[in-house]
Order: sequence, then structure tokens, then C-alpha cells
Amino acid sequence: MSGKVIDFNELKKGDFHWRGYVKIGIFFIIFIILMLIIFTNVYIVKEGEYKVVRQFGEVVRIDKTPGLKAKVPFIQSVVTLPKYQMSSDVSEAEINTRDKKRMLIDNYAVWRIEDPKKLITNARTLENAETRMEEFIYSAVRSELGQLNYDEIINEKSSRGSLNDRITDKVNELLVKDNYGISLTDVRIKRTDLPTENEESVYKRMISERESKAQEYLSKGDAKKNRTIANTDRKVKEMLSSAEADAEVIRAEGEGESAKIYNKSFSKDPEFYKLYRTLESYKKTVGNQTVIILPSDSPYASLLMGNTK
Repeated sequence: MSGKVIDFNELKKGDFHWRGYVKIGIFFIIFIILMLIIFTNVYIVKEGEYKVVRQFGEVVRIDKTPGLKAKVPFIQSVVTLPKYQMSSDVSEAEINTRDKKRMLIDNYAVWRIEDPKKLITNARTLENAETRMEEFIYSAVRSELGQLNYDEIINEKSSRGSLNDRITDKVNELLVKDNYGISLTDVRIKRTDLPTENEESVYKRMISERESKAQEYLSKGDAKKNRTIANTDRKVKEMLSSAEADAEVIRAEGEGESAKIYNKSFSKDPEFYKLYRTLESYKKTVGNQTVIILPSDSPYASLLMGNTK
């Protein structure tokens, strides 16, 4: 019977190489695991952020200074929170003014985290804290604007005054009371609108008020125009009366002077004066169709008959 001869030395050598490869593989795997553990549990704190380290849900450490930090593997977790100021657009809300008008208010808020531990402990997340802050803002805005009339709210120069400061103070008091670890820097009203169903009636009322105001201006203008015309007419009449009176005086003086000159001239030749007066009377009494019946020996008719004696 024939067969192959087995070399046990070769088998041992091969087994040695196989075991060596296994050891290298295990070492490599352990190295990779260690690196993963290290890299997943080492973190960097950047400028402008907080790193909140939690263990079983409780805050055990807050890293505020920039640098490389580490946490306990599998037990601790890290939450990142911003250190800088943030701005939020507060959801549009409807309020009622003191004069019972409905308005839509659109605000924005500027805020920041003051105590990360309080935020995580009481609000759990940044989103929850922001939501609670918006609720407080809406409550404060509704309370403050509910004490003002509609015209005072839309007019920046009215008693609206330090409305934004009062709202900011009220919201901060509520945030401190509930220990949310955040503070409101400022809140501003971006826009004030009327509900859609009220806009048309308000526009009509505004148009009616403007038309009424325009009619009032027109009436005042007409009244002023009439007063001006009446005053002008009165002054013109007074000027004409004064001018006519002056003219009458001047005319009377002229006629008197003329009469003196006539008398002085005609007194030098009475016959010529008589002839002149007679000829002047002809101008007024004799025309193309004038019929005058006079005796033939009438002195008045003697000139007409060509008798100049």
C-alpha cells in the first residue's frame, strides 16, 4: 500500500504562522476599538459655545473655555449650546386692543443662554426653552397691548413709549421664576396687521373718514373764499364811493370855476351871451324830425327864420 508521508514539522510551522496572523488581527481590532473610544469620547470646545456634559441625564460639568476635553465612555454624553446672542421670530399672534379691536402682532426677540445647567435641567432642550420664551412673550405682549387703543399701537409717537422695554422686563421675570437659564435682551414689534376679515371694513371706514375730512377742508375753503370775495367787494364799493364823492367834489369845483369864467367872459358882451345860449338850446331841441310851432314874431324863432336883427 502506497501513501503520502506527513511532515509534522511543516504542520507546526504553518500552525505558528496562522496563530501569528490571528494575534495581529486581534491586536489591530483592539487598536481600532481603542481609537474609536478615544475619538468618540474626546471633544473640542469652540469659541462661542458651551459643552454640557451629562451623566445618566444629570449635568455633571459645563465646559466654557475653548480647548480639547474628554468624557467618560458610554456613561457620559455631551450637549452643545451656543454662547452668543440669538434672534428668534416669534410666531404671529392675535390680540385685542383696549378699544376692542383685533390685531395681528409679529415680533422678534434677541436672547442668550445665561446658565446652561438650568436650561438643561428645567427646559431639557434649547428648542423647549425657546418655545417657553415665545409663550411668555405672547402673554406679555397681549397684556401690554390690551391696555392701549389701536391708534396708540400703530403710532410710534403715542403713549406706546417704552412698550418694548416693559415687555422685555416682564418676560425676563417669568424666565427667572421658572429657572430656564436664558435671558431676553430685547423684543421688538416688526409688524401690526388687522385680521383679513376686518381689513375691508377698516379700509371703507378710512376712506369715509378721509372723504369727510376732504369735505371739511372744501367747506372751510369755500367759506374762506366767500369771506375774501365779500371783503374785496366791500373794499371796492368803498373805494368807488370814495372816488365818486371825490369826483363829485372835483366836478362841482370845476363847474363852479367854469361858471365864473363864463360869467366873466359873457358879461363883457351880453348880446353875444344871449346868442350863444340860444344856439346851445337849438342843439337840444332841434333835430332831423323835430316839429316846433312858434309864432313868427317869437324871438326864439327869429334866428331859425334867418332874422338876426
